[in-house]
Amino acid sequence: MTEIQQKKMTELVDKLNEYAYRYYVLDDPSVADNVYDKLYDELLALEKETGVILEHSPTKRVGGEPIKEFGEHTHINRLYSLDKCQSYDELRAWDAKIKKAVGNVLYTLEYKLDGLTLVVTYENGKMLGAATRGNGVTGEDVTAQARTIRSVPAAIPFKGTVEAKGECIMRRSAFRKYNELTDEPLKNPRNAAAGAIRNLDPKVTASRKLDLVFYDVNYIDGENIDTQSDGVKWLKNNKFKTEMLCTTSDIEQIIEKISSVDRDALDFDIDGMVIKIDDYSVRERLGFTDKFPRWAIAYKFEAEETTTVLKDVIWQVGRTGKLTPLAVLEPVVLCGATVRRATLNNYADIVRKKIAKNCTVFIRRSNDVIPEILSSVEGTGEGEIALPETCPACGSPLVSRGAHIFCPNTDGCKPQIVARLSHFVSKGCMDIDGLSEKTLELFFDKLGITEAYELYDIKPEDLASLDSFKEKKSEKICNAIAKSKSVKLAAFINALGVPNVGKKLADDLAEIYGNLDALMSANKEELAAIDDIGDIVASDICGYFANRRDFIDKLLSKGITFISTAKGSGNFDGEKVVLTGTLSSMTRSKASELIEAGGGKVQSSVTGETTLVIAGENAGSKLDKAKAAGIKIIDESEFLSLVNA
Repeated sequence: MTEIQQKKMTELVDKLNEYAYRYYVLDDPSVADNVYDKLYDELLALEKETGVILEHSPTKRVGGEPIKEFGEHTHINRLYSLDKCQSYDELRAWDAKIKKAVGNVLYTLEYKLDGLTLVVTYENGKMLGAATRGNGVTGEDVTAQARTIRSVPAAIPFKGTVEAKGECIMRRSAFRKYNELTDEPLKNPRNAAAGAIRNLDPKVTASRKLDLVFYDVNYIDGENIDTQSDGVKWLKNNKFKTEMLCTTSDIEQIIEKISSVDRDALDFDIDGMVIKIDDYSVRERLGFTDKFPRWAIAYKFEAEETTTVLKDVIWQVGRTGKLTPLAVLEPVVLCGATVRRATLNNYADIVRKKIAKNCTVFIRRSNDVIPEILSSVEGTGEGEIALPETCPACGSPLVSRGAHIFCPNTDGCKPQIVARLSHFVSKGCMDIDGLSEKTLELFFDKLGITEAYELYDIKPEDLASLDSFKEKKSEKICNAIAKSKSVKLAAFINALGVPNVGKKLADDLAEIYGNLDALMSANKEELAAIDDIGDIVASDICGYFANRRDFIDKLLSKGITFISTAKGSGNFDGEKVVLTGTLSSMTRSKASELIEAGGGKVQSSVTGETTLVIAGENAGSKLDKAKAAGIKIIDESEFLSLVNA
């Protein structure tokens, strides 16, 4: 490639990217389509002639070769889900709770776009990669797919490291146009966007004409952003497409704006509105629950409803032995998905809603979960649904406990056993990769596995006789089982399946007691005094450990060891530390690890609780705030001295 060709290609790439920015992000075209197309064709010809495609060339957005599989990406900062409410009174109650805790605050209001959350990472002004939300910590690497989205800037002015978070959507106009030209119409814009991003062929992604609307700076290194409003302003200044409706401290003004939203007039689907506290330091004070930030809430619009015919009711057996009725429906499309099953709470729910075979029922689907039957249409259907007397899986006589019925055959009922095993191996518990419910059923049927501790006796040769278990797969599963022997105490407690003890309570118990023996020795009164437990849950915990001690001993005898999660102690003991600016010797995440290993706690913003600020190069407003508050400030060399002391 000659110098003249390179210069011309660079000019064309810069010009076309600027035109695309004005068209796709600002919605303010500066040239006619035919002018853009002529320059685009000129660039294509030069690329073909030279055999070179520049890094930020818009020709890359049509999609490259299919990829074999998605890799994993760990987000710099964790992503959280949002708590939800469905009435204005609930929203007012949330506002009152916030103001009681922190006083008057400024809120932001934005659309809750119905798409797929993506995080795009930039480094040194260049797009480094993109990933789905995943479990909030780790997502799927979808860089090749995200590069096809024209509203995602290939390069930005900012030269540090930044994670920009947004919602990937397919606009209704693009959705309609796509369906007019295809032999296989898409069901709805949300599924179309999610399916396109998760398609291994980027050309398929490109064909959907997706859009990415950014709403948050999830992480930034070398710049100080103290509010969401500032974050949105920063995003706009760095060529990201954003949407924020307003900021206000008046919850009634927010309710008024929500009430005025005309969903049909929008060119994109929304399933609610999102309200957040604007100030990051206030967010820091409020913190998080196990799943949600306390400083944000999603107002969910009324769920979509429809009617269909209920063909039958079947009873499913869970890991506790409880039988749950499940309605078998005449298939119907609801919220873009074909619905064939719906939940009923218990037999009393069936009677109350006058459910009968072949009756017409109203169903509602909300938050992408299995639909719920609301009621039946009077005068439809034939005969009553009978309450079962024996377990449909093992034939054991059922017992009633309150509003529910249970199979008491805990040691011989296959669905109970498989469900307990499935819970034990799941993420958040022992996290044994490769053990699906179908595989565990096979273990039950062919290997006689009925208890979790028996999994640790499985050898590759035991799996050789099973269908589809080749040597490599067998070794992989055995390695995953062996790896799970080293586990966090909280995950082990969760894996045990103690009644009424989920992940959050398991985390709390692990932190409070520190070791398994101390927890198993705790009495009911002691447990009941802990927040969020009470007498009933305390009785469940004590009863479990009294009756399942032999099971736990057998598990521990397989070599289970607990990973220490105790916070370190050292030169940062008791310190609440803020990192600001750029560190030349390490990443901010590594610095955070070192601070916590030394007994400190890392904060994202300077607050009244902050005791120490570590200032790197180009430190900004956080440094100024610390100086004004008289907080101790050290530079990178002093920080390294403390770490190495």
